Amino acid sequence: MRGLSTIFRRELLAYLHSSLGWIVAAVMLLLDGVLFYAEALGPAAGQRLSADVLARFFFNASGLVAIAAVALSVRLIAEERQTRSIALLRTAPVSDAAIVLGKFLAAFVFLGGITLLTLYMPLLVMVNGKVSVGQIVVGYLGLLLIGAAVLAIGMLATALTRSYLLAAALGAAATGGMFLFWHVSRVIEPPLSKVFAGLALHAIHFQGFEIGVLHLRDVFYYLAVTYFFLLLATKIMEARRWE
Repeated sequence: MRGLSTIFRRELLAYLHSSLGWIVAAVMLLLDGVLFYAEALGPAAGQRLSADVLARFFFNASGLVAIAAVALSVRLIAEERQTRSIALLRTAPVSDAAIVLGKFLAAFVFLGGITLLTLYMPLLVMVNGKVSVGQIVVGYLGLLLIGAAVLAIGMLATALTRSYLLAAALGAAATGGMFLFWHVSRVIEPPLSKVFAGLALHAIHFQGFEIGVLHLRDVFYYLAVTYFFLLLATKIMEARRWE
């Protein structure tokens, strides 16, 4: 546990002191604000119910959280390989699982902090309209869950290569592919259509979070995706320990 907490603190401080973290935060918050203005304060806002405006906010925010998660995750292990500090980590009394988990938790806490900074936007909808606290809470739970899942995908990508660009490309391709599973399910026949729909990272698994309806199957899905990709990243790290 001491090794995990040390890695967690080290990585979190690295985000706080690096330009990458603040650039990702600034871009995400800016785009969230622009999209929120268009949905909630723009010319067409008066024609929508407050609950629909909030649902659109969570829909847009989920895409931005996924993009931010890919951007934040690409440096986690690739940077260690580029700077050759990975050798120091591997000689330290800490397991590969602790390295992966510590880095993941640091990225998740940073991403979660950025995400929660947007809380004033739903609160503005709540002040000026009628929405439930439950929809806000469930919506943010969904954002954190999809963010964790994409971070785990990015962890696998960054464990596979030492190049930032290649890690970003792999993470974006894998995440985009899992988003597109829903569209693939619409053009193929059952039973494969049900399989692809069930594996889709967004679509049916995030719809409930948008409208404030919590389904445990969706929570389990995102947790399972997160666990699966973190496990793969750990196995990759273990396989490369003796290279």
